[in-house]
Amino acid sequence: MKLPQNPFLAALRAGTPQIGLWVSLSSPYSAEAVAGAGFDWALLDMEHAPNDLATVMAQLQVFAAHATTAIVRPEWNDPVLVKRLLDTGAPGLLFPMVQTPEEAAAAVAASRYPPRGIRGVAGTTRANQFGRITDYFQRIDAETAVIVQVESRAAVAQASEIGAVDGVDGVFFGPADIGADMGLLGTPMDPAIWDLILPAAKSLIRQGVPVGTLVLDPGFARKLIGEGFTFVACGSDAALLARGADTLLKTMTD
Repeated sequence: MKLPQNPFLAALRAGTPQIGLWVSLSSPYSAEAVAGAGFDWALLDMEHAPNDLATVMAQLQVFAAHATTAIVRPEWNDPVLVKRLLDTGAPGLLFPMVQTPEEAAAAVAASRYPPRGIRGVAGTTRANQFGRITDYFQRIDAETAVIVQVESRAAVAQASEIGAVDGVDGVFFGPADIGADMGLLGTPMDPAIWDLILPAAKSLIRQGVPVGTLVLDPGFARKLIGEGFTFVACGSDAALLARGADTLLKTMTD
């Protein structure tokens, strides 16, 4: 058995826009409800959702039956957790709160086997089909997506340098945390936030670095894709459920 190509990573490298969905309900049952929708990628969140390795693995198993590529956001740039997530079969990771090129390089190193990195070696894991993928060790470094998230004014100022780190496959802008750092907590769509993000994003795009983000406004998400963003999440399972429930009740009580 050969290692399959990572379709999300191949799309990023080809500059093909990828539409995503945030998945934070931490349940394989709810993951199955959205997995068949046909999004290009989904983000399984461990940073701001009550996920653990077992719930992430169960959701990876769900998405494996669909065309959507499930990327995982660990709660921190922790090489021990990274090792375990990759052994569990995560095809890519979104590292939160990457502030410097050095932190981006550490994220890459945690995701790569020696001599390129520090990932520990296990011979029989879910990631290599329990030893059945014969070229796993030769090809997995090139098929694992490493996305780094910039979430502060200081990180945005260094976005070009962060994106230029060898092994970084994309830079993701976090408008909520960037806004909080600007004193605009809870207003991620404030124009001042995007006035800071967009020049940095366009500089990365000119460098050939794929750029992504999460916004809950589908119209704005489409605008960003039109301006060169490659991977954009346009909603979340939790927000869809909550807002759908609110709307349903409102139609019955107004």
